[in-house]
Amino acid sequence: MEEKNSGRNRWLHIRLTKEEFEQIDRNFKASVCRKRSDFVRRNLLRKPIVMRYRNESLDKLLQELIQLRTQLNFMGNNFNQSVKKLHTLFEISDFKVWILAFDSDRNKYFSLVDEIKKHIENLAQKWLQS
Repeated sequence: MEEKNSGRNRWLHIRLTKEEFEQIDRNFKASVCRKRSDFVRRNLLRKPIVMRYRNESLDKLLQELIQLRTQLNFMGNNFNQSVKKLHTLFEISDFKVWILAFDSDRNKYFSLVDEIKKHIENLAQKWLQS
């Protein structure tokens, strides 16, 4: 929980080497503190600092799954637009054009879904081996 800032009217200036600053910055980024000043203040006053535990392989998995979800959403939107178009068609010539486009979109969609399933299986195998 963040502390109120109302009583803080004193400044403390310090000079650091590049290496010292980089070490503080790395530690700050590994913490859950939102501001560097809060992190440094907690260190100086010897207050507890909560550090993050990050599983990098899980982060990569999550990032790839988010990308896959985005692709699926994109394909699903295209599919829904195709179905909406079907409901608005009245002429046979329009219907034939739509059927050809629909077949192409459907093939792309199912190909992408198969690719995504394989990719998810590979990711799951990698993650389970860790």
